[in-house]
Amino acid sequence: MSFTAKVTLLFVVFVDLLGQGLVFPILNSLIMEPGTGLLPRDTSEAARHFDYGLIIGVFFLCWFFGAPYISKLSDVIGRKKAILICLAGALVGYGLTIVALYLNSFLLMILGRAITGLTAGNQPIAQAAMIDGSVDDEDRNRNMGYIITGVSFGLVGGPLIGGLLSDPVLIGSIASVKLPFYACFVLVLIAIVLVITSFKDQHDAEESGTFVFRPAEIFELLLRIGKYPLVLRLTVVFFFFHIANLSFYIFVDNYLTSRFGYGTLGGSMVMLTIGAALAFSSTFLVVPAQKRFSKEAILGITFTVWAISAAAFVAAPAAWMTYIPIFCFYFVFGIAYPTFLGLYSAAVSDEEQGWVMGVTIAVFTLVAGVISLLGGELIGLDLDLPFYGVIIAAVVALVVMFLAWNKPEIKALTRRNAG
Repeated sequence: MSFTAKVTLLFVVFVDLLGQGLVFPILNSLIMEPGTGLLPRDTSEAARHFDYGLIIGVFFLCWFFGAPYISKLSDVIGRKKAILICLAGALVGYGLTIVALYLNSFLLMILGRAITGLTAGNQPIAQAAMIDGSVDDEDRNRNMGYIITGVSFGLVGGPLIGGLLSDPVLIGSIASVKLPFYACFVLVLIAIVLVITSFKDQHDAEESGTFVFRPAEIFELLLRIGKYPLVLRLTVVFFFFHIANLSFYIFVDNYLTSRFGYGTLGGSMVMLTIGAALAFSSTFLVVPAQKRFSKEAILGITFTVWAISAAAFVAAPAAWMTYIPIFCFYFVFGIAYPTFLGLYSAAVSDEEQGWVMGVTIAVFTLVAGVISLLGGELIGLDLDLPFYGVIIAAVVALVVMFLAWNKPEIKALTRRNAG
């Protein structure tokens, strides 16, 4: 795979994740602050927590239904066409979001997030495309690290764009809550041009007739896991991995706003911290860590750090002290996540990479959607509850990993890389 093609894929992932780093802090402020106009001023704080969980949950559940299907579709029509479908959906979603902000329409905002979610499948397609262009296991793991680098740059770029373009103190009267979404709209257009001009499929599309949309196929993709014992054992742990990860990620902004009075800029700085931690560890430490430790050890360390970080986060007496556990949490995530993706990739044949990467996103988005909806209720009852859930999920993941992975075929998959 050429350097230009890799850069194009990283930019696509960057744009894909840019929306999360940008949208989460802005949505948090729009919903939690009474004077924004998106919700009636007399809306209770508990109802605002629920509405925040609802709009985030709709996005992730739509992503759940869309991403696995588009990932499988990419095996049929090719990575390039599937990526362009996703980018077109993002363009429509951002357009609707901008209109919703002009009209102060919460329902239209939900519709915009739903469309964005349905077509938010670029990350697994880019992962599969990177795998298509990899020459060996080490190159594949390195390329998975590059994908997480694109993710982290998106999480860094989102807060920077959102914080800069929405803050009148920084750029004056042109600042508005709408301006970051205009910027994202333009960046998606640039990504479309780059994909059209600079990316060529390494993977030959399957020879097949007209592709027929079958909603049940989304669930069939997941049910296929039962036919692959290695993938099934990986997924049991991956499920708890994401319960811990997403319980922290989705509600960190919401928690800090309610407890310490964070606004859009403060929430953006949290996302910036997450992105910086991810960027460093995923770019420079994935391959060295896999050469020094087994993949099972890497994940075991991750779950331990997560439990400690969540406890430290809740116990922090001052706002600035919360940044330390946030950084630690996502520093180890930057190594663990590409490690997990590499395990999934190694567990199936080349012809099933699109499917298995779709499975990873399906688990991620399903857990995220459920956590968003349930967590919105829980955090309305007690701010600390989602983070107690992080601790419990991390401990359960650690126990399940040692029980479910105590098989020779898993041990062979998770062994330390040579070198």
